[in-house]
Amino acid sequence: MSRRCELTGKGPMTGNNVSHANNRTRRRFLPNLNDVSLQSEALGRAFKLRISAAALRSVDHRGGLDKFLAKAKDVELSTNALKIKKAIAKSSATADVLS
Repeated sequence: MSRRCELTGKGPMTGNNVSHANNRTRRRFLPNLNDVSLQSEALGRAFKLRISAAALRSVDHRGGLDKFLAKAKDVELSTNALKIKKAIAKSSATADVLS
């Protein structure tokens, strides 16, 4: 399982541990990933995703998974999130045709 957010693409960064004597050793800064279930209103079901805490706040701020994915760039999304985005777009397109 990779250490990468499925919605924002945020991954590990590198830097230095700096001691009091100013010795530098390499280290990794890992993203704060959480396993969450997000509800899609358009599809009427929940999806399990591994996203960062910042992405979870962004999803809440934008008004849910459907609205977040509508504005998200395809390059940042994982393959699983892309499938969800396309399914939401397809269901909203059929809803527009029916109304």
